[in-house]
Amino acid sequence: MKFMKIGTKPDTFYTQDASRILITDTPNDLVIRINNTNYHLHIQSSLVPKCGLLRRLCTDSEESDSVTIELNDIPGGADAFELCAKFCYGITINIGAHNLVNALCASKFLRMSDSVEKGNLLPKLESFFTSCVLQGWKDSIVTLQSTAKLPEWCENLGIIRKCIDSIVEKILTPTAEVSWSHTYTRPGYAKRKHRSVPRDWWTEDISDLDLDLFRCVITAARSTFTLPPQLIGEALHVYTCRWLPYFKSKSPSGFSVKENEAALERHRRLVNTVVNMIPADKGSVSESFLLRLVSIASYVGASLTTKTELIRKAGLQLEEATLEDLLLPSHSSSHLHRYDTDLVAAVLESFLMLWRRQSSAHLSSNNSQLIHSIRKVAKLIDSYLQAVAQDVHMPVPKFVSLAETVPDIARESHDRLYKAINIYLKVHPEISKEEKKRLCRSLDCQKLSAEVRAHAVKNERMPLRTVVQALFFDQESSSKGAPSRSESQELVSRGKETPMDEHSMMHKLHLGPAETASIGKAKNILEGGEEKIRSSRDPKKIVGKGTGSEYKHHISRGDR
Repeated sequence: MKFMKIGTKPDTFYTQDASRILITDTPNDLVIRINNTNYHLHIQSSLVPKCGLLRRLCTDSEESDSVTIELNDIPGGADAFELCAKFCYGITINIGAHNLVNALCASKFLRMSDSVEKGNLLPKLESFFTSCVLQGWKDSIVTLQSTAKLPEWCENLGIIRKCIDSIVEKILTPTAEVSWSHTYTRPGYAKRKHRSVPRDWWTEDISDLDLDLFRCVITAARSTFTLPPQLIGEALHVYTCRWLPYFKSKSPSGFSVKENEAALERHRRLVNTVVNMIPADKGSVSESFLLRLVSIASYVGASLTTKTELIRKAGLQLEEATLEDLLLPSHSSSHLHRYDTDLVAAVLESFLMLWRRQSSAHLSSNNSQLIHSIRKVAKLIDSYLQAVAQDVHMPVPKFVSLAETVPDIARESHDRLYKAINIYLKVHPEISKEEKKRLCRSLDCQKLSAEVRAHAVKNERMPLRTVVQALFFDQESSSKGAPSRSESQELVSRGKETPMDEHSMMHKLHLGPAETASIGKAKNILEGGEEKIRSSRDPKKIVGKGTGSEYKHHISRGDR
């Protein structure tokens, strides 16, 4: 940081009550009143000759013995005026980036130019600003930040524009030529040997700026079409982490602190502004950042336009998300469940909308990439279902809705979905029989691995229909005359279209008395919870000698 020292005399100002008085041998005959502070000075001194405004006001005054002038509208207030007064009396003052703006605006207000008197303060400050402050990185940022208190004055004097131009010029400087001090505190960076300057070296320093000034810098940098979108995105990420105190929170407790409306409004405005600044390029910001931001947007009450745009952007990159990214806390006061499944469902719907549009456009070409994409997302959603299933307050409809949103083609295997349903049943033992059926409705036993099917057969938590289906497909997979996968899929899909009640299914299986009795016994076991007879679920006992084709036809039509 650079400083300019002007003057050589010691400070002889002292405070008495609400007054600042200069100790001299000459009686005070000039009172400058600035809000609640009175400065007792002298007409016959270097102060009035150096200040064009005071010279005119003193000349116009009709008072003879003492003159009182009010300067309540001086930019920078009493502190800025005192700097100018000390300069006039030859008292030492130190000018740096932190007080330069106030001194510049005040000296301009007092008309302390060379045309009033040679060697005046205003040209000295302008020279220091141009030759020293604008040449420094942090000096330019500190000076720009200080303009926030006097935006109109700084805009008219060109201070804001010059600071932004200086900052952007340095941001665009090749990293090999960056020699000035900057702040960079990324984890692990300080421990590196032979550290080179990273591409995002500038992002932390500019995050100290007020929102409007930060937006101006980013907008100016983007207008050069030089910076890659990922660097812009990184700057937005750093800024958001800097000013949203709960952005890094990984648990609902991070949002539990009640904020006043003023704080919420600041955060709401920040979210709206940041979202508008995100580059349109896919991947300019991470999926983790987008999901976290849309969660916060919901918490602070951001505009519908902002939330819709965030969900759209998050949907574009959903396949890049991790399970941890999706575990976003619920902010609803009316719901007890821990996770915001509605948000995840909205992002998933946005992804599927785009996926279907792309699939329709690539019907005649190789769409293996699209298949890979949706299957990756399906695995992610099934893992998410396993996580939210552990929430004791997670309602069945929300769980089922999210599970059924994933299209059939997306799941090559239903092992993960089965695990999620099993976890839910274990954590929620009190749910009804009908709710269990709803949970298992989207489960395709044909897509279960042999190991998982074997587990399902012995799983007392599963509804009877699911167990019988698992038994059937378990036998079919081991039978030499098993139908092709496409045939079985067709049969299962037909079963989905025309569900049957338990009585009809049992009647049309065409099993012998012994087999029927076995299935009835299995049903009683499931409903009664008698664990000691659980071993009766033997595929041979239940399936017995019934005709395979008839069994296959009717079991596929059962309500799953």
